[in-house]
Amino acid sequence: MASKILVALMTVLAGVGVALATYWLLNKLAELFPDKLEARAKPYLYILPAYLAITVYLLYPAVQTIIDSFRDEASQNWVGLENYTELLSSSDFRATMFNTLLWILIVPAATVALGLAVATLADRLKPRAENTVKTILFLPMAISLVGASVVWNFIYEVRPAGQPQVGLQNALIGVFGIDPIAWLEQSQLHFNSLLLMLVLVWAQVGFSMVLLSAAVKGVPGDTLEAARIDGANEKQIFFQVIVPQIKGTIITVYVTVIIGVMKIFDIVYVMTNGNFNTNVVANAFWNQLSTFFNNGAASAIVVLLMIAVIPVMIYQVRQFKEQEANA
Repeated sequence: MASKILVALMTVLAGVGVALATYWLLNKLAELFPDKLEARAKPYLYILPAYLAITVYLLYPAVQTIIDSFRDEASQNWVGLENYTELLSSSDFRATMFNTLLWILIVPAATVALGLAVATLADRLKPRAENTVKTILFLPMAISLVGASVVWNFIYEVRPAGQPQVGLQNALIGVFGIDPIAWLEQSQLHFNSLLLMLVLVWAQVGFSMVLLSAAVKGVPGDTLEAARIDGANEKQIFFQVIVPQIKGTIITVYVTVIIGVMKIFDIVYVMTNGNFNTNVVANAFWNQLSTFFNNGAASAIVVLLMIAVIPVMIYQVRQFKEQEANA
């Protein structure tokens, strides 16, 4: 244990030391330039390591992935659009895309709605009670999605009838004499997918609540008081005064959750591995890469995911710019 702590400490110190040495060398390099050129060159030299990291760890892999998507499973021979046509013509992959679409439609909306409801209601509590409620709801954010999946696996756990049920849901229905149910195998109307979505909503509501709570508290009290004087009830105040003023924050939280949902992998992989019609795009990529060893199909899935994510990111950047312009 002591050796691991020592290694971790040395790694941190080495990383900090390398960063300091890098910027010291860049500063010395800038000082070699003429005075006027030095002032202009320093900002570019200081951001150079960041740009190099983005190029090496983001741009290069992205370009290589796009190239591999037009190659065979061993990434050796060109196959054109074959990987894309096979994926899009596969009923399994179309079902996977539909499941992912369900996640996109349901999880962000539920997360924002619950987060906004909690933020609004908790704001009316006494400070101590408000802090307690928010702390409890924020705790799941401290758990990784893998850990959250393990916790919820115990809730959905099923054992043969007649045996003690360790799963919370089967233990509860057992009180009423109902036989145990394999919850995660119930694919009718995508019921098992909804149970998986519940895990992510549980984990993300705290994130939504914190941001939206800050936005709600930022609504000027004068506008609320003016609305009450004009005869507006609490429902009207909420939907016609509060929500319009925090619209920017709501959109930001919603888009952020959408981007996370489009890349969701951990929950599905740990709880069902995509079986029982619960597969999503990220898990399909993992299976193509690590189970079927098909680099071409895996790369094509990533490219399709990137194409889907880019418009959402562009929209989010525009929202940020609008908020800065209105600030």
